[in-house]
Amino acid sequence: MSGDKAQRGALHAIACFEAIKGVAACAVLIGVLDLLHHDVRALAMALIGRFGLDPHAHYPSVLLHYAELLPHADVQMLVVLGLAYIALRFVEAAGLWLGKAWGEYLGALSGGIYIPFEVIHLIHEPSPLNVGVVLLNGLIVGYLTHVLWQRHQTRTAL
Repeated sequence: MSGDKAQRGALHAIACFEAIKGVAACAVLIGVLDLLHHDVRALAMALIGRFGLDPHAHYPSVLLHYAELLPHADVQMLVVLGLAYIALRFVEAAGLWLGKAWGEYLGALSGGIYIPFEVIHLIHEPSPLNVGVVLLNGLIVGYLTHVLWQRHQTRTAL
């Protein structure tokens, strides 16, 4: 029974992590929508200046690039994609919390989709943060795959 309890605890932890990602995505979407009513480039320049960053350095230039794109973004598409991502995170979290096989499949598939892109990003931009992202996502996908394999083995043994 302790194995079942540990597995349930791990699934609950992953569910909480996914729910936190959903809440964070919701906050980002609200923030981005709020920024549409401001001069985003001026805000980005003020932020870069406030921290004494070089606007031509990699990350500040990326920030400026997206600040210039935001006012021309398709707001409806942005909202639809944002809400779809948020819904996916919450549905996945609910399925994992309840110990449903569909939640485990959804978690493994939705996390597994990102791994190739995360590895490519890690190769091009090696950093401890990128290593951590790849490892964490790989551990979650690997664990969910293991849980699904155990579930399959239990069914075929019956």
